[in-house]
Amino acid sequence: MITLGIDIGSTTSKCALLRDGSDILATSLRVGGLGTEGPDEAMQELRESSGIDLSAVDRTIITGYGRNKYEGGDGEVSELTCHALGGRLVFPELRTVIDIGGQDAKVICLSESGRMTNFVMNDKCAAGTGRFLDVMANILRMDVNDFDEVASGSVSPAAISSTCTVFAESEVISQLANGVDRADLVAGICGSVASRVSALARRAGVKPQVCMSGGVAKNGAVRRALEKSLDTEIAFDPRAQYFGAIGAALYAYRQLQQ
Repeated sequence: MITLGIDIGSTTSKCALLRDGSDILATSLRVGGLGTEGPDEAMQELRESSGIDLSAVDRTIITGYGRNKYEGGDGEVSELTCHALGGRLVFPELRTVIDIGGQDAKVICLSESGRMTNFVMNDKCAAGTGRFLDVMANILRMDVNDFDEVASGSVSPAAISSTCTVFAESEVISQLANGVDRADLVAGICGSVASRVSALARRAGVKPQVCMSGGVAKNGAVRRALEKSLDTEIAFDPRAQYFGAIGAALYAYRQLQQ
């Protein structure tokens, strides 16, 4: 039995194919989310990479910001449910999911059986999200994907005290002008994201095992700063950005079972 999950986010679109609710057959990602060609391009990439004719898919579930406006699925479900399901499939003992996406951050708490028991969400401010990192990368004229390597060379991470993206932007520009080392600035920026998100996590309640999902999960500097702030290990899997799509495909499989 093959199921498909499509996660249409604010900045990217992801797809995942599952066989029998456990084997991840293929994943795909395209930049461009709600209101763009991203979802269709991600679907085309999935066809090409998997070699599977999507007419063979038994059920498709849509999640993410664009789930209400994308046609072609058999149903939709919230990203909270999907990130919990996707994370739990990869980490069977998972109790806390920290999802940092392009425009928001979410902390999802799970029971021992994997049922969602609580969540806290920041969707009113760009601070503590992937957008914050993108803005800072633009100021530093860097690729955000290089943040981890650059931050590893920091000796004294810069203090980014502003919790607002606009004010933090001015703060970083000022520190650049004052000659603060670029590595220290990058480490400080990543630490600022971690500080914001760890406050959300404490409000929700953190229990190990903890993992990150979403695109920012790939940023090792943010993960390490979160581990330090929360005093707990953060589990990581290279497929973290696909957890929403994987969870949607798993949800589709469970619906078919019922």
